[in-house]
Amino acid sequence: MSGFAKPLKIALGLIVIGSLIVIPMNFNRYGLFILSQWAVMTIAAMGLNLTLGYAGQVSLAQGAFVGIGAYAAAIMTTHGWPLPVAILIAIVSSFGVGWVLGYPALRVQHHYLAFVTLAFSTLAFLVFRNENWLTGGIYGISNIPRPHIFGIATNKPLPFYYVCLGSLAIVSVAVWWLIRSPWGRAFMALRENPLRAQSLGIDTRRYTLMAFAIGSALGGVAGALYAPLTQYIDPVPFNLQLSLDLLMMVIVGGAGFYFGPFLGAMIAVLLPEWLRFTEGYYLMLYAIAVMGLLIWSPTGILGILDRYLAARRTKAASALRAVAKSRLETAQ
Repeated sequence: MSGFAKPLKIALGLIVIGSLIVIPMNFNRYGLFILSQWAVMTIAAMGLNLTLGYAGQVSLAQGAFVGIGAYAAAIMTTHGWPLPVAILIAIVSSFGVGWVLGYPALRVQHHYLAFVTLAFSTLAFLVFRNENWLTGGIYGISNIPRPHIFGIATNKPLPFYYVCLGSLAIVSVAVWWLIRSPWGRAFMALRENPLRAQSLGIDTRRYTLMAFAIGSALGGVAGALYAPLTQYIDPVPFNLQLSLDLLMMVIVGGAGFYFGPFLGAMIAVLLPEWLRFTEGYYLMLYAIAVMGLLIWSPTGILGILDRYLAARRTKAASALRAVAKSRLETAQ
């Protein structure tokens, strides 16, 4: 059975990727917007999962970095700059601010760090709302253009959905490589036991700052895609609620699991839409479903699957030991 596991995973992955490419061709404008929003929020949640799930650093500021990326892209593209350049600026600015925000993590941990990032999220929202000369204040920025990719316009919903999906694919590959690199192993060591990691020669100071900076940069990428997706931004979407939603996506999907943000964003973005047939009760049902999941499995959806697979491996190992023991007794 184990010999078929890898080909089965590859086949399943190809089916999912093919479905994400082909099935949306039949969707209407609103359906494509929701799927594009799922792709964008997944990128932001992957950044938070890197900071929280892999490096163990609590952050309530990811929504602020999405806002930084969105405003960077909106300001630059409305002044004639191409979207790839705007994304690069969003990455650099979010990375720099995230690096600075990581310094409090060197001195405080857990809920104290959460309060620090909460304060930063509030500060960023106030800047978005009050600095009219830069952000447009409460009036926001409108008429944000969508890019031309290799000469192909993405003004319509389907082409821009493919831009979001392609960006998600690039980020997914980069994060996959990162968490399997020495950096990713250092992040996980930092999460499990910082003192032991330091005793093994890991520069915990540098990796803490890098965890914040890289996770924040991915939030900037998501924001740079969110601006042309909606083609209008104002401060309201980037308040504390967005940071809490992203935190919920990571926890519900499974913090520290690679595919956790994908599932968490699917639940946070798509599940409320699927429950709209219940009319006024869909938010109640959504909240009850999330609470029930976290009570039953605090490690999220993928935590359930991980426990199941661990139990199967334990059972198989016990069976092998029993067979080996019986053969040994027979031989004696």
